[in-house]
Amino acid sequence: MAGEKILIADDEERMRKLVSDFLKKQGYFVFEAEDGRKALDIFNNGQQSFDLIILDVMMPGLDGWEVCKEIRKNSSIPIIMLTARGEETDELLGFRLGADEYITKPFSPMILVARVQALLRRVSNLKKDKKEYNGLDIDETAHVVSVDGAEVDLTPKEYELLVYLTDNEGVALSRNQILNSVWDYDYFGDARTVDTHIKKLREKLGSKGDFIQTIRGLGYKFEVIK
Repeated sequence: MAGEKILIADDEERMRKLVSDFLKKQGYFVFEAEDGRKALDIFNNGQQSFDLIILDVMMPGLDGWEVCKEIRKNSSIPIIMLTARGEETDELLGFRLGADEYITKPFSPMILVARVQALLRRVSNLKKDKKEYNGLDIDETAHVVSVDGAEVDLTPKEYELLVYLTDNEGVALSRNQILNSVWDYDYFGDARTVDTHIKKLREKLGSKGDFIQTIRGLGYKFEVIK
């Protein structure tokens, strides 16, 4: 759904304008900041209610990490981090600070737009009792899952697993993250438990099982294939 307000902070004007132009073409209202301090000023002045923030990591003054940390003190707004580095430690730091997505430069502007759309859709779905994903429907009030109109018989744990994956649509989740969240932190089982349940869940979802993608060396991600 276009029309949402997005704040983008990047000290590289060319990149900032490029991303801004692509988002505007999709119908988003875009506000720009040339550094971290300006981004915080715009966010905190209360004149605009933003739906999502895009932060470059390496900015003069306040960097993206610091801005993300400050925003997370009072807001759960979706945040996408942009960086020229692809270090795993950087990505983990971003997630620990509360970032929702992490994109490494260089990237296709259209990929960024797709990530923005997926993240906003995920946030929107969190506010609903019913989720719809191209023929895969989840009614969280009734605890009913259906594929192309036909109800799917899931075990309680398979249902919890599917809801957790869809709640984090577009996010690469490690096996341990899934294990700790779905089986809770007191569970000391083998992470292969996740693989077994994912396999069964994919089978029961049929063609929609392809929405659960394997992330080599990490875990899984739920992403709608159109």
